[in-house]
Amino acid sequence: MLKGHQTWVFERKPVIASTAAVVGPFEGRGPLADDFDIIHGDSLLEQDSWEKAESTLLEEAAKIAIERAGVTKEQVQFYVGGDLLNQITSTSFAARTLSIPYLGVFGACSTSMESLALAAFIVNAGGAHYAMAGTSSHNSSAEKQFRYPTEYGSQKPPTAQYTVTGAGAAVLAESGSGPRVTAATVGRIVDMGLKDPFNMGAAMAPAAIDTLTAHFRELDLGPDHYDLIVTGDLAKVGHAIACDLIEKHKLPIDLARYQDCGMMIYDYDKQMVQSGASGCACSAVVTYGHLMRRVREGELKRILVVATGALLSPLSYQQGESIPCIAHAVAIESAAVAEGGA
Repeated sequence: MLKGHQTWVFERKPVIASTAAVVGPFEGRGPLADDFDIIHGDSLLEQDSWEKAESTLLEEAAKIAIERAGVTKEQVQFYVGGDLLNQITSTSFAARTLSIPYLGVFGACSTSMESLALAAFIVNAGGAHYAMAGTSSHNSSAEKQFRYPTEYGSQKPPTAQYTVTGAGAAVLAESGSGPRVTAATVGRIVDMGLKDPFNMGAAMAPAAIDTLTAHFRELDLGPDHYDLIVTGDLAKVGHAIACDLIEKHKLPIDLARYQDCGMMIYDYDKQMVQSGASGCACSAVVTYGHLMRRVREGELKRILVVATGALLSPLSYQQGESIPCIAHAVAIESAAVAEGGA
């Protein structure tokens, strides 16, 4: 059901039957390591290119999620996914291996929640018994495409972010046990004229607030509704701006319940990540690994994940274009709450 202008409310509350998170060695040295299914010791994954390694990450996450859901890949009707690379090749090549009917999407780093929202919509509408959402990123493939090859050793300013090497996947089902997807707010493009690709947190923060404003307004929610709200990868710079905007616009959001995935996955004291994390896998592995564990264990009853994306390309940057940004929000409830419990 459409609520307001841009929010879907899922009456059937699709079940998150399973999730999986696979990461590289650098992510495995961070504070969330215990919540990942596989931590690779080599970021190349014995492949001959960074791009092939990224596809392998996604294949692994998808296979774990499917097996954990207790189904076969033939039972999954649709796979919705994307990544950061040109023509979303990492996801398309993984879909080639998985051989599941495939819908490729691109929302930059917002792709994790864009794909989850669309998969939930399909299941909620009766379009599939099972649908999978998944996304990936790789530090070296993203650096090579958007900035400089890692071998170049360029210096980065404090506002820059470190792309997460990893992949996350979730299988949604029309029934069963597990957390439920209850609503999703589709974001609008917000462009404040920023052009610096090394300061994407600042560029994306207004888009996150625009989507949060719409979500709370259209669902008429109070500050206590969610136990936790997380943005995708604003990192330190963007998170600080988002907090200022929340206070300025007097949004019904308790800042004590607001965190950012880009600030959660790495240890600032031990890992040189400038402002924090970014990449499609940032919100994907934090959500499908760390946050879903907390929801399943009953620590969190309701969460809202707002994945943010900077929709620039190497070409648009070279042509002097500003950075259009977007954010997509997905609401998730524990099984107990969704089924009418406390």
